[in-house]
Amino acid sequence: MKINNRRVIIVVLDSVGIGALPDAGLYGDEGADTLGHIAERNPGIKLPNLSSLGLGNIKPIKNIPPSSNPSACFGKMAEKSSGKDTIIGHWEIAGVITKRAFPVFPKGFPEEVIRNFERLAGRKVLGNKTASGTEIIKELGSEHIKTGALIVYTSADSVFQIAAHEDVIAPEELYSICLKARKTLSGKYSVARVIARPFTGSEGNFVRTDRRKDFSIACPQETLLDNASKNGLKVLSIGKISDIFSSRGITESIKIHDNSDCCGHIVKSLNTKPCFSIIFANLIDFDMKYGHRNDVEGYKNALEQFDLRVPEITDSLKDNDLIIFTADHGNDPTAPGTDHTREYVPLLCYGKKLRKGVNIGIRDSFCDIAQTAAEFLGLPEMKNGKSFLKSVRS
Repeated sequence: MKINNRRVIIVVLDSVGIGALPDAGLYGDEGADTLGHIAERNPGIKLPNLSSLGLGNIKPIKNIPPSSNPSACFGKMAEKSSGKDTIIGHWEIAGVITKRAFPVFPKGFPEEVIRNFERLAGRKVLGNKTASGTEIIKELGSEHIKTGALIVYTSADSVFQIAAHEDVIAPEELYSICLKARKTLSGKYSVARVIARPFTGSEGNFVRTDRRKDFSIACPQETLLDNASKNGLKVLSIGKISDIFSSRGITESIKIHDNSDCCGHIVKSLNTKPCFSIIFANLIDFDMKYGHRNDVEGYKNALEQFDLRVPEITDSLKDNDLIIFTADHGNDPTAPGTDHTREYVPLLCYGKKLRKGVNIGIRDSFCDIAQTAAEFLGLPEMKNGKSFLKSVRS
């Protein structure tokens, strides 16, 4: 069913929010502005390529000036779903609105959850509290090695995270344990993600490895990816996209090590995989390495490093490609705590044959991306969202 060899490339800059939503106060995020505050704290920030696309035209951003002739169409999107986590944000980008936020466990998981998990896993649990992933392995790593007990922790997000040293529990075994947890966490305990967190090293030098794996709750409705695959189109995921959508609607997935690796795979796929109609990628470092650790300078550096790769990506596009740069939520590293923040997300749409410099305004929902992609690819209309294709098409 592919129409005129068209492709849609969706690149999620994980957590690069662009200002607090009107309801941010309900989430404790009033005044949050991930990109704005990073730029404000770093007067020397240099994002020339994103700026040339129109990043600084979306709204006034100190130290990121608007372009007089932006090469992309630009705007920002409000989140219509309840919540501010990865799953909800990506699902909405793919056309699904979540009306009820997933449960969180700021005091750890209930006793019945832990006891049931211990029985199924055949191991005791350490931790069971809200914690930083790097700090909890520093605190409990040695005891885990001595006892074989699993380190379980959560965060301000709806996650059940299980950390284990690779010499004690091999990653594949840890994945199997996570699957058992995933199957039991239902009803009022339906966390969005169970996450395997393998680590290595010795006491005082424990480090998490890149063999993390997410086991997400299944999306309750049809997504853009389902729409595409059931109509004969191929979908490629790069990064944690496949985990977020439980591999549903995805033809092929590519795992990554970091943002640079992700960019490399986007470019390679654009040049070597013309049969894929949708390429959906997530750049995780912004959120995982910098937002959650309140590392303003590290976040700024990561943005600059990505900016250097933007021309490589856009130069690899074919004439009938549409690329969309956006985000799934915010994670303002200057805000109190280390949680995601309830923010607008940027919207930059570029194509060699598409219009330039059009302000497509403030979109009511992330779902507008899914609706636009569906129309561009000739797919049936999605249930949610309003297409902005007419605004960007020449």
